[in-house]
Amino acid sequence: MISNTVSIDIQKVGNSRVNEIDFENLPFGREFSDHMFVMDYADGKWGTPKIIPFGNIQIHPATSALHYGQSIFEGMKAYRNKENEAFLFRPDMNIKRMNISCQRMCMPEIPEEIFMEALKTLVSIDKQWIPDTEGGSLYIRPFMFATDEYVGIKPSDNYRFMIFTCPVGGYYSTPVKVKLERHYTRAARGGVGQAKTAGNYAASLYPAKLAQQQGYHQLLWTDGLSHEYIEESGTMNVCFMINGKLITPSEDSDTILKGITKRSVIEIAKSWGVEVEERPVKVAEVIDAIENGSLTEMFGAGTAATIAHIEILGVEGRDYVLPAIEGREFSNKVNDYLTNLKKGKIEDPFNWNIKL
Repeated sequence: MISNTVSIDIQKVGNSRVNEIDFENLPFGREFSDHMFVMDYADGKWGTPKIIPFGNIQIHPATSALHYGQSIFEGMKAYRNKENEAFLFRPDMNIKRMNISCQRMCMPEIPEEIFMEALKTLVSIDKQWIPDTEGGSLYIRPFMFATDEYVGIKPSDNYRFMIFTCPVGGYYSTPVKVKLERHYTRAARGGVGQAKTAGNYAASLYPAKLAQQQGYHQLLWTDGLSHEYIEESGTMNVCFMINGKLITPSEDSDTILKGITKRSVIEIAKSWGVEVEERPVKVAEVIDAIENGSLTEMFGAGTAATIAHIEILGVEGRDYVLPAIEGREFSNKVNDYLTNLKKGKIEDPFNWNIKL
């Protein structure tokens, strides 16, 4: 389980709480597994990696992250099949993306080997927490925050890296209604839009709240300069099927988070011979495609949401009702394919799964 070069100090709980959990009725992100991973950075180096019982942490009132926002995170999932085999889905991409966030937020990068061993070991120890229910998975939350006990605007010298896990069901229980956002901005050029940092999500809460009060689940963000180009949704990247092509906003801009689920969808689509276009996508183009019937599917792609069908797009007071979910050939097919691949039910030609 642990490589020769990575030694993790493991302290297991005396009694697991897993039998207290109703796996048939799991709220997303409310139940937590028995253990968590902790590793501190001080004096220019990472300390001893540990797996300890899940519990509260104590922090100083002047903890730097609370005041100046040096906090980043990732999200990934583990799956279990009927044979009790556990799988991690593309964790190498999450590790690389988190280290990109580290660079942008002036935080120390996490050695990839330690990160991977922490994931494999933690999930293996709490494997019984992985639901084998329809739509169930073990959500994994790696995160890092600044821990200097100091009030002053500068990068922290000390950090804590942690991982905890949650057994979860589906993130969305119904198709999604999104509202196009043309006033508020999620990210601007030169900002931190491509980093998975806590502040991005804090800034999105108020406009998302306004949209939810109007009956929508999420926002569909547009670019911060002209608000004429679609970027991403609140919890996921966004994809369109127009004239038989899979079209999605390019990630070349530093305002869009590089999506692992979206990247997987693109690679699968190409392997099936579906034409893919990653490019700037105008709001006007999407509205025209809805009105002339060439847009047949619109969906979100994200770790929590997986494939989330978008059924309504609200634009400046008008709701566009999108084609029926049952007739969406590509997104239904790719959703089934990804679900079966992640649970080890079908061959993995891409070598994305790591079997524990």
